Amino acid sequence: MPTLIAGPSVIAAAGTKPKRIEEYAGRVNSGHAGVSVAKMTSPEGWLEPGQRPEFEEITVVLRGMLRVEHEGGALEVRAGQAVVCRPGEWVRYSTPESGGAEYVAVCLPAFSPDTVHRDPD
Repeated sequence: MPTLIAGPSVIAAAGTKPKRIEEYAGRVNSGHAGVSVAKMTSPEGWLEPGQRPEFEEITVVLRGMLRVEHEGGALEVRAGQAVVCRPGEWVRYSTPESGGAEYVAVCLPAFSPDTVHRDPD
């Protein structure tokens, strides 16, 4: 029988400005360890610490632009586009443009603070 997820859990976010994370499926909201699905809303000027996660992250931008810095440069991922970051790659996400961005992130296995490996401050 299908399981209804009535709503997301709001999770605290890392970064320079408050970003809203609404986890629909994952370790916090549904107990899933194999996958997490979350909607992110980040303001203009938000910058997250760099990270080298153990999980694959597939991000679909719904509105605005998400900048993804990596060891070889940077990508500007705009509404209607997606980016795939593989396990072990160094990345840093930000939303520098006016209006910020909204996007959906899918992590395989599920996001965990223990496996994201953020850069030290």
